Amino acid sequence: MKYIAIILIAWLHINQAVQGTYVSKNARVNLYSKAPLEDIDATSQKGTSVFNAATGDLAFSVPIRSFVFEKSLMQEHFNENYMESDKYPNASFKGKIQQLPNLSKNGTYPVTVTGTFETHGVKQARTITGKIMVNDGSISMTAEFMVLCKDHKIDIPTIVFKNIAESIRIQVAASYTLYQPKN
Repeated sequence: MKYIAIILIAWLHINQAVQGTYVSKNARVNLYSKAPLEDIDATSQKGTSVFNAATGDLAFSVPIRSFVFEKSLMQEHFNENYMESDKYPNASFKGKIQQLPNLSKNGTYPVTVTGTFETHGVKQARTITGKIMVNDGSISMTAEFMVLCKDHKIDIPTIVFKNIAESIRIQVAASYTLYQPKN
């Protein structure tokens, strides 16, 4: 009987840990750079995210190589020359939503997330604003923020400084589903 009680207590703790946990497996991430000679625009549909609705904890990751550019040469230069995707394969964010809204009510809620953004091997403390949309139990989130190349040691050779902006606009959109552990 003692062992059954221990197993039930462990099971309750595990269920409480995943209760209210949402996942997104195909978040859309767009990066855009406006430069004098050529704009750079790329999109990934392979972002993944985990959101704990009880605590506000949020984690996000996107494979750098998953960004698709209109021009294949741009994509190659992005991965090999600037982002060094083989060495730094992912960009990520881990943080916490401040003042979590009531997610049991439909609506669009502005939120602020504080945490650590990492790309190109450089971590940076960030505060990012975004929105949470709740519609009949479905949760989605959007955010937009700027990344300065110099903050993440992404070198832009002077020969191409008119082709690449020093700041990149990042837009994120993720739809979440409630995590259901497999039994």
